[in-house]
Amino acid sequence: MTPFEVELISRLEAIRSQGLYRQLRRVDSPQVTHVAIEGKTFLNFSSNDYLGLANELALKEAAIKAIERYGAGSGASRLICGSLAPHCELEDLLAQFKNCEAALTFSTGYAAAVGTICALMSKEDVIILDKLVHASIVDAARLSGAKLRVFDHNDLSDLEKILKWSDERGGTATATERSQVLIVTESIFSMDGDCAPLVEIVHLKNKYGAWLMVDEAHGTGLYGANRRGFAEELNVSDQIEIQMGTLGKAIGASGGYICGSRALIDLLVNRARSFIFSTAPVPASSAAASAGIRLVQSAEGEKRQRLLWERVRQSRTGIPLVSPSEAPDLFEIRNRQDNVFGGVVGKISTEPVGADSLSQRERETRADGAIIPIIIGDETKTLEAAAALRERGIFVPAVRYPTVARGVARLRVTLTAAHSNDDVTRLLAALKELGIPQSKRHG
Repeated sequence: MTPFEVELISRLEAIRSQGLYRQLRRVDSPQVTHVAIEGKTFLNFSSNDYLGLANELALKEAAIKAIERYGAGSGASRLICGSLAPHCELEDLLAQFKNCEAALTFSTGYAAAVGTICALMSKEDVIILDKLVHASIVDAARLSGAKLRVFDHNDLSDLEKILKWSDERGGTATATERSQVLIVTESIFSMDGDCAPLVEIVHLKNKYGAWLMVDEAHGTGLYGANRRGFAEELNVSDQIEIQMGTLGKAIGASGGYICGSRALIDLLVNRARSFIFSTAPVPASSAAASAGIRLVQSAEGEKRQRLLWERVRQSRTGIPLVSPSEAPDLFEIRNRQDNVFGGVVGKISTEPVGADSLSQRERETRADGAIIPIIIGDETKTLEAAAALRERGIFVPAVRYPTVARGVARLRVTLTAAHSNDDVTRLLAALKELGIPQSKRHG
């Protein structure tokens, strides 16, 4: 072996020793409720395909037609060889769907975050992040060179302290030194499934003259009368300068997007490096995403939204209602022979953290999201739990550091409209058999 390989193997062994080693699994089926993984079929609770659209005929037909008309690839960046019709049609549809002036699509949600934040913010500016925002947002904030501040998860008091600090700092600055402040949060948090107090965050950003960017990756398609997202649910969409999201979750395709004013989108076309210097998304993906949005907007989309929430309500009768941010204090790992989890003992929270500051709808959605974290804590125990579920024919991913903080490793259950009553019943029975603490839904 070369010195290079020796060094890499040493690093891999260190990862393995911490229970953090990851490997890719081959899947020989669509991402539906039952998936074929490495020759075995599993009941799938890992996918973010919340409305069950990824294998929908309308999306597949749209992709095939786009390939037949426009080819398999996009050729180059859109600023080099132009925008194919599926790109333009998708962005027009996104802007209409999100009730914004304009939209811009990126190859991934990660690219959307990095391109947008780095285009808008520089070293004179301040970026304020919720502690649990997605890694793409953290990386974008770091790459921008702006001054980075982090507030405790959904902690409005902590957020306001930082805003006051920035305001006081700006008051003593010269005209050339004055900075712009950007607050970034997710609407529905990807690993915890809880929601941001958007109404209160909007109030604070208006009070202190900040900008607000909200990632609706896990909210679009699930919330709101038009399924636009959690911001629509709370009627604050028009108060958010930058709406970010993905096309690979409830929409059923792939890619990321930014929606907002025409000026915002024009600036991104000129300054977002991840857009400028990337080959455009393939036409098939853009066409499939357009078909997905049309379905989400239709009566069928409303039906699937309703089915999803029926599955969520069913699941909550058997999965503990624990506020994820409390988990390090609420759970302890104990050695017990009769429990594959090593004895996960939890005190069940009857109110989520910060409940006094949340609306009734926000309280409900914190407890009733389609993402259900079952926090175990220890990385090795979490892997054992996931393996035990696979032995029972159920695929639930083990989520560990660095995706989540050390000490809060978890099983991440995601529910979709495509899951049946029997699917959820089977999951609950397996969790009960494996010793997950049970709790009735709080009222």
